Amino acid sequence: MKIRIGSRESKLAVIQSRMVMDAIAAAVPQAELELVTMKTTGDRILDKTLDQIGGKGLFVKELDQALRDERVDFTVHSLKDMPMEVPEALPLAAFSRREDPRDALVLPEGVTELDTSKPIGCSSRRRQLQLKALFPDMEIQPVRGNVQTRLNKLQSGEFSALVLAAAGLKRLGLEARISRYFTTEEILPAAGQGILAVQTRQGVDTGCLSGVHDPDTACCALAERAFVRELDGGCSSPVAAYAVVDGEQITVTGLYVSPDETIIRKGALSGNKADAEILGQTLANELKKGGVTAECTVM
Repeated sequence: MKIRIGSRESKLAVIQSRMVMDAIAAAVPQAELELVTMKTTGDRILDKTLDQIGGKGLFVKELDQALRDERVDFTVHSLKDMPMEVPEALPLAAFSRREDPRDALVLPEGVTELDTSKPIGCSSRRRQLQLKALFPDMEIQPVRGNVQTRLNKLQSGEFSALVLAAAGLKRLGLEARISRYFTTEEILPAAGQGILAVQTRQGVDTGCLSGVHDPDTACCALAERAFVRELDGGCSSPVAAYAVVDGEQITVTGLYVSPDETIIRKGALSGNKADAEILGQTLANELKKGGVTAECTVM
């Protein structure tokens, strides 16, 4: 039984894919596993922001084609980097247990304080907008590339600090580089942050993913992605969503930002986790129109 796993070729992507492979191997010891890596369009074009070159879909285009061509059976993605719409023929088959969802501040090695004369580098409007509220006197600039590329830019003196996903730093063994964790109240995470998604094509047996899939994480993923999808939030949109499951209940927190960024609303909605997607959609609509319900409070 041979199972081929498709992955971006960055160090973090390979580590994450091997985590999924380890879980598959534990569930199906007789399986022969093969890792197939490839560079995506999003990895090749680093001199432009994502909204200038076509969005998050550029990180999955080549992997999706490998699934369609049956060159791989599954692909592994950081869920936060995936488009909100996925092809019906290429369903998401599993969501891993969530790693730390928070964003983290990384300073140059040997530095203990922010240098206010240099910008903070981060990769998304979501982070930029929320960082401006925390550091109103500092310049925030976009930075592209994999984690190692960004850290090299930091060390060379281009930035005073970087803001990166804590999950990626931990998976890379770089937790010691974290100078500060931002709470989810300070910076609301991207939908799916800290979650690995396994994608496949229709007809592939997904039984081997039993050791990968976490049902509670799946509920959170569905709620968060429904929130962003309802607001038509793409890679250039600063919308954010974060859900937490407690028993049979789920609470979804969302950040709505108007197209001209003059209106910012943050709110939360709780309900049964079986209604995760509906809750995400409802919260998005409530925040968009500015109304509140008994369970939804604009913060």
